[in-house]
Amino acid sequence: MILVKNGKTFTMEKEGILEEADVLVEDGKIKAIGKDLSEENCIVIDAKGKYVYPGIVEAHCHIGIGEYSIRVEGQDYNETSDPVTPHMRAIDGIYPLDESVALARQGGVTTVCAGPGSANVFGGTFTAFKTYGKNIDKMVLKYDVAMKSAFGENPKMCYQSTSIKTRMNTAALFREAMFKTKEYIAKKELAVDDISKTPAFDMKLESLIPVVKGELPVKAHAHRSDDILTSIRLAKEFGLKITLDHCTEGHLIIDEVLESGFPAIVGPSLIGKSKYEVKNLTFETPGILSKAGVKIAITTDAPVVPQEYLPICAGLAVKSGMDAYEALKAITINSAEIIGVADRVGSLKVGKDADIVITDGDIMKISTNVLYTIIDGEIIYQH
Repeated sequence: MILVKNGKTFTMEKEGILEEADVLVEDGKIKAIGKDLSEENCIVIDAKGKYVYPGIVEAHCHIGIGEYSIRVEGQDYNETSDPVTPHMRAIDGIYPLDESVALARQGGVTTVCAGPGSANVFGGTFTAFKTYGKNIDKMVLKYDVAMKSAFGENPKMCYQSTSIKTRMNTAALFREAMFKTKEYIAKKELAVDDISKTPAFDMKLESLIPVVKGELPVKAHAHRSDDILTSIRLAKEFGLKITLDHCTEGHLIIDEVLESGFPAIVGPSLIGKSKYEVKNLTFETPGILSKAGVKIAITTDAPVVPQEYLPICAGLAVKSGMDAYEALKAITINSAEIIGVADRVGSLKVGKDADIVITDGDIMKISTNVLYTIIDGEIIYQH
């Protein structure tokens, strides 16, 4: 058992910020939050004058699947044998002992949603996992969070010499996959239990069935405004659930993003303008969209920006006009809700996983140190 005493506690729940509160942890869960809590045989952490946060949550990254080292062998971002690979699963490519995972937890990031990169029209499914452990299956919060789909410059550049030369073909390949999946579902339903009428097994189409049925959202990689609008158009055409990942030019089409009703996972913004489609990159984007009423998460797209700098990215959004509490939500409860794991993480609440970060100041400021990272009720890192 662990008892965190007298910290300035950011619950990210209706209670908001508690100036001096105790958090009691037992069996990996939060048992109680309040004043003057006590329990025998506890590890007591004196957090007076310190800040206590829920573990930070990253809604979109590639750590473990795109390893920290620059060596080519460890870069399993994309299966580039084919632009349509929805049957790939991040869980089969994540290396939990990669340095990036350890650095993440040292920076207070306790949950990440990681998966394939942005080369493919359909790239495979993302997985949410805790940033501590040796066996990825024991670290997983949610195996299949979303199906990755990429629009814009990346698919064109990757498949320029073979199959994709225009944005039109990216959208056409997306539509083709959707129509084929709908037909595949219809044939399976008509066949019922008659094996002679059942269509031949197709692993790609099987993987897209939950997407078509609205059970699995699409992570739509889109930087430029036209690509964002294409992803929205396709989602409406096929009745899909999507998240607007990167959404770099979202501030240029505020009304359309808001009207779509889809959440935006904004970033990475702590980078140079390395390609044409990010020419309008700015840290103002998450604040502008948040003020308009769009649900926002902030992303590092790690290892594009190192995962441990996620709170700093939120702080830079605050510097560019975003409300500070909304920025904190964008790396905690909003992120958890967007990736579908808010029943366990993203806030400090009785019954939730005991993922807690204690710092010596505002976690979104660069001068702040993470003093403790607690994951599932265990002290994983101590400064």
